[in-house]
Amino acid sequence: MSEPQHDTYPDSYIRAILDDVKTIAMVGASPNTVRPSYFVLKYMLSKGYEVFPINPGHAGKEILGQTVYASLADVPSPIDMVDIFRNSDAALAVTQEALQLSPLPKVIWMQLSVTNDEAARLAEAAGVRVVMNRCPKIEYGRLSGEIGWTGVNSRTLSAKRPALKGGFQHRGLRKD
Repeated sequence: MSEPQHDTYPDSYIRAILDDVKTIAMVGASPNTVRPSYFVLKYMLSKGYEVFPINPGHAGKEILGQTVYASLADVPSPIDMVDIFRNSDAALAVTQEALQLSPLPKVIWMQLSVTNDEAARLAEAAGVRVVMNRCPKIEYGRLSGEIGWTGVNSRTLSAKRPALKGGFQHRGLRKD
């Protein structure tokens, strides 16, 4: 599959990422319950992803039962996706840090309003997929049809009945 232009992504590209990823390092995760990173962390955990919060100011503490790490290098497991909850300027340094990991992450994901073309070029040159200016929580909800339950047009139609998993309805991007 060719790399997408970063102003738009085919649903197949986003769906393949969300299906493939199992572990997420969330750089800029916050313990503040009203911050968007807190909501995204909680949501992604509920969908079965293993999420490692990264925040040097809270290292060693917990957010939603997950140990907080000071840096990507401190995470004790391979990272499939680095989700960047930092500003666009910081995205380059986070991407450079991620590209020092072994094994490399599969995806660099920059949150809503976060874009950095240089970071994207570096990651893609290393064979890492990139998503910019998107939220995995929103994309998961849209592609699974879940966001449509609240009346939002997800552009995804399905007659498939949602399954219960862990007490939550799942329309299922994840197979496990």
